[in-house]
Amino acid sequence: MQLRETQLSRLPARCHDVLVVGGGINGAAAAAALSGQGASVALIDKGDFAGSTSMHSSNLVWGGIKYMESGDFGLVRKLCRSRNHLIQSYPSSVQEIRFLTTIHRGFRHHPLVPWVGSWLYWLMGNAFTRRPYYMRPATLKAREPIIDTSSAVGGFEYSDAYLHDNDARFVFNFVRGALDFGAAAVNYVEYLSSRREAGIWVTLARDIVTDETFEIRSRVLINAAGPWVDDLNQRAEQRTEHHHVFSKGIHLIVPRLTEQRRVLAFFADDGRLFFVIPMGPRTCIGTTDTRVESPSVTVTEEDVAFVLDNINKRLALPRPLGKQDIIATRCGVRPLAIKPAGEGERDFLNLSRKHAIDLDHERSHLSIFGGKLTDCLNVGEEVVEAVRGLGIELPDAGRRWYGEPDATVRDAFLREAGEMGLDARTAAHASEPISHRLWRRYGDQAFDLLATIRRDSHQAEVLIEGTEYLRVELTQAREREMVTRLEDLLRRRSKISLVVSEASIARSAGLAEACEALFGDAARERLDEYLETLSAGPA
Repeated sequence: MQLRETQLSRLPARCHDVLVVGGGINGAAAAAALSGQGASVALIDKGDFAGSTSMHSSNLVWGGIKYMESGDFGLVRKLCRSRNHLIQSYPSSVQEIRFLTTIHRGFRHHPLVPWVGSWLYWLMGNAFTRRPYYMRPATLKAREPIIDTSSAVGGFEYSDAYLHDNDARFVFNFVRGALDFGAAAVNYVEYLSSRREAGIWVTLARDIVTDETFEIRSRVLINAAGPWVDDLNQRAEQRTEHHHVFSKGIHLIVPRLTEQRRVLAFFADDGRLFFVIPMGPRTCIGTTDTRVESPSVTVTEEDVAFVLDNINKRLALPRPLGKQDIIATRCGVRPLAIKPAGEGERDFLNLSRKHAIDLDHERSHLSIFGGKLTDCLNVGEEVVEAVRGLGIELPDAGRRWYGEPDATVRDAFLREAGEMGLDARTAAHASEPISHRLWRRYGDQAFDLLATIRRDSHQAEVLIEGTEYLRVELTQAREREMVTRLEDLLRRRSKISLVVSEASIARSAGLAEACEALFGDAARERLDEYLETLSAGPA
């Protein structure tokens, strides 16, 4: 907790160039980009970083092939280029993966139509990935035996990308980057209100942990609150061109359905793409698309029935999936940016995830609407340009603010890990060698983890059975990751609670060990707090 306390004290200590409200992908990328260019940045979130929409994605980094049908070719071209850029910048985290798409009898197009579309999609992405292929049902079945091809009329295979680990972890690494560039970033700090005084924004905030209120001063205010952007703008008396509508999406995490490392794509009964996505030792299936009025959502019986019904219709499993197979769920809203006139009347299922940045030059206020993980680097760059236009000096303009360390550093790390024989300790069920995972999560900080393991080999043991999280990672979490509540570790800094059932976590000896390492004297309190949330069930 020392990191959080240190950062918290910095928030009211000076007038910052920029205050970013919201630590999802938009706010995290904006904070990293601005601080990387030399601006003094403060970042707050009322919950944990990536605690809302940004931890409920499909873990896909894709160019939006579904927007081809609605004619959003400019958006698809932009997203494909963004996807390519992320693959190049984060080769350990964002990786190309094949999508095997099955077209069933009764679909609105002959299978050759979407196949031709996949070729256009490939070309619009500068032929950066492997080329598409058309397949007859027999070939589909041979490629992936669990597909039910009894009503299939054809299909195709194409490439996009996915996050090998965890969307929330990917977002947090932008926050960690902002901290490394000198930003003051704190979770569990609630925005209350803002007012303008002599050209300065004065924001009233509340520390949720202590219930203390304080003021943060900044020359520019950025509203990156995701689904709550409109609410915050009302409190700041800020008018904008865009606003949000919400689409609820859920995913179910189940035992691994196939050993093949590819995404299975289908068209669900409602017409939208429906995925079976690898997630280490598990499989993620979904998603739904339900229009809702509020960003506060939960998984319903109807949601679960929709996902299970759709997947059981399209896969030939030894037995149908049922509720007893669900290990975990993901449930969140997609904030979709629209203008009051025109776009609101568009077919809801065809609304895109494009982002929009509304700028009030006179009041030095930015609002970020919409967006998705794929487009995060563009959001960061556009925010930098907007803030520069507001007169904020950026002394390190042009400095690279994103991406993994140089490949030579990675190779040196993997060589050192190899000399230690670290990967020989990789569990049989693991999705990758230990060394690759540590590098992807921690970059050049992973050298410190090797040094710790060298001193104490027990640090290379798995903390909670069935996961890929090592004891040595607790030190990193305590010192550099601002874990404030146990769920921050289990759900966002790692994906422990996505791959192991709540019951297994609760009875694991590693849970108490994690609390001791992270919270010290407050360990019992944090553990009881977490166990109470499990017994209470979904809010």
